[in-house]
Amino acid sequence: MSTSNPTTPSNEEDQKSKKNKRYKFLLGINYICLFVGSVSSSLLSKFYFVHKGSSRWVSTWVQCAGFPLLLIPIFLPHYLFKCSDRKPFSGFTPRILILSVLVGLMLGVNNFLISWGNSYLPVSTSSLLLSSQLIFTLLLSVIIVKQRITFQNLNCVILLTLSSVLLAVGSHHDKPQGLTRAKYFIGFFCTVGAGLLFALYLPVMEKIYREIYNYGMVMEMQVVMEVAATALATAGMAWDGGFPEMRRESLEVFDLGEKAYWVTVMVNVVTWQLVFMGTAGMVFLTSSITGGICMTALLAMNVLGGVVVYGDAFGGVKVVSTVLCVWGFCSYVYGMYLKMKDDEKDKENNGNGEDLIVMSNKDHHHHHEMEMVEVNLAANHV
Repeated sequence: MSTSNPTTPSNEEDQKSKKNKRYKFLLGINYICLFVGSVSSSLLSKFYFVHKGSSRWVSTWVQCAGFPLLLIPIFLPHYLFKCSDRKPFSGFTPRILILSVLVGLMLGVNNFLISWGNSYLPVSTSSLLLSSQLIFTLLLSVIIVKQRITFQNLNCVILLTLSSVLLAVGSHHDKPQGLTRAKYFIGFFCTVGAGLLFALYLPVMEKIYREIYNYGMVMEMQVVMEVAATALATAGMAWDGGFPEMRRESLEVFDLGEKAYWVTVMVNVVTWQLVFMGTAGMVFLTSSITGGICMTALLAMNVLGGVVVYGDAFGGVKVVSTVLCVWGFCSYVYGMYLKMKDDEKDKENNGNGEDLIVMSNKDHHHHHEMEMVEVNLAANHV
């Protein structure tokens, strides 16, 4: 793709290049955001429902309503710290704007499905079910961004998918008290549906990010997407009486009181921003399949968090599922490690080969010069 694209001017630093000095720093920050956000948002979402919060629209709304927080790191570097020459939102094109809005609406639907699933399922069950998105992420990555299937990523996807299947077969007894079988399976399929939508989101964003070389624009696109998702959630809340219900819920329903209710909502808003910004950064800096695998690896932490904080059942099936999840992720990381070592060896071999060619050329040139000197000496002698 031509670098003359408005989103990638020729004088712009390529921040997703591994040679960039900020690459590892950005990668580390985004994975920390993803780790902290994934575990805390999952537990807080369940906390809301455990303490008699019942509005799925509220739970949906908090996942995207924190987008104003992203305006701080977007505007401060240029206008306050003067450390960036690029003006915020200056690289947007109509195409990028439309794509961001459409993806944002898809995320809005995904958020609602996640909220519905969390309201019915234990955290450990819903977290492990979300790992089913990985096989679809791989397949869609092959179709959309031409991801190459290797033994490492295929092995990881199979193990993680098998983990989800085992959970689905063996968790029929894991229903919270008072939850009907029908509602349990509604939550089950909503969570799987959320995983499928997220599987589509990852490669789509990877394809869009191929036109972008600046991390600031990733945040700007995230703002636009979350504005669209918030608009969808707000419309749903207004249609379903969500705002009056939110007020009534804080005063009369939430069993820890009004102050605890609003603290729960606000902290959840922040943690979900960490999740989505961490995810976007991982896809931008690596790939959709690597981002999906990193998220799936964190599901094991969500499982342990659900067991520790809420006392979710953790019987034999969940133990096996978690082991498969960790096994699959470790095999992928090991495969990536081997690939990096092979790449380093190839680079060294290529470097040595180039040095030999240069030395050979120099020797040839020197030999040629010596022959010329000998011819000149012979001519002078004659």
